[in-house]
Amino acid sequence: MVRKKLTYKSCGVDIKKGENLVDVIKKLFPERRMERISAFGSFFPLKKVIEKYKNPLLVSSCDGVGTKLKIAQYLNYHRSVGIDLVAMNVNDIICLGATPLFFSDYIACGKLNILVLREVLIGIKKALREASCFLIGGETAEMPGMYKKDEYDLAGFCLGVVSREKIIDGRSICEGNLLVGLASNGLHSNGFSLVRRVFSKKEIKYYAQQLLKPTRIYVRAICNLLNNKRYFSKIKGIAHITGGAFYTKFTKIIPPGYGAIVKRGSWSVPKIFKIIQEKANIDDREMYSVFNMGIGMVLVVDRKSVKKIVNTLRKFYPVYIIGEVIKAKEKIKFV
Repeated sequence: MVRKKLTYKSCGVDIKKGENLVDVIKKLFPERRMERISAFGSFFPLKKVIEKYKNPLLVSSCDGVGTKLKIAQYLNYHRSVGIDLVAMNVNDIICLGATPLFFSDYIACGKLNILVLREVLIGIKKALREASCFLIGGETAEMPGMYKKDEYDLAGFCLGVVSREKIIDGRSICEGNLLVGLASNGLHSNGFSLVRRVFSKKEIKYYAQQLLKPTRIYVRAICNLLNNKRYFSKIKGIAHITGGAFYTKFTKIIPPGYGAIVKRGSWSVPKIFKIIQEKANIDDREMYSVFNMGIGMVLVVDRKSVKKIVNTLRKFYPVYIIGEVIKAKEKIKFV
């Protein structure tokens, strides 16, 4: 009996297709050629960037898009999740007062579909341009058996830089500071395991536009504040409202002995959150523990400077004063 000859391609991995995708990436991201190209890593001219920083510290972030990808794959719309991937990382970087420098992506799939992944990459490119960040490397892995034919997963890695004396970590937060909420673009990239249980496939199609709105990128607006000497010292803490939302993510920046009072009704909660809450019969605490509820980023700022800071941020998107810091044992309370 003659055994059938096996090849890597017959096992589901097409190396040639992977090479073709690399050609697509090179055309989409010509800036990757700013330094020598290596088969095993990527170069970045760090000295030119950090010369303007005193006591520079590198800041890293690693994140993905989560099960929002399931909805993107079901609806066959992939560009927005590329934006999500970048946003989830660069928004975390700026919470420490850092400026994003470069980004790397990891794409894993069951079968490499160049047309689909090109859409993801176009989204990545758009987001990186908005964040003034470079894609300098990445990895695409075709893994049949690990993923279904039309499935893919995304992960991203971002590196930023900040001067040691300009780190923002919440330590200087004190009583009387005000909470400035920056409007989200909808659900962003969190809570989709719950969303997929709440909505039928028919409803997912109906609400597709709202469910796939990409995560808002806050880099340009916040860096504009941080680079202004008048405002930098007035920003005491920054929180990206993602997984864990207000009860977990926001409270991480509040120092011991202090808590936050968040005023309900101080901003408009998008209708999609109300629909989810009613359909799933979820209480308020759970909603504010899972979803951003219309606030994608919270800045804790000095009360005397809040008006000027809000007016500066409103040039970019809707902004609300949503509460204040008090002395308290309870980290957060909604009133």
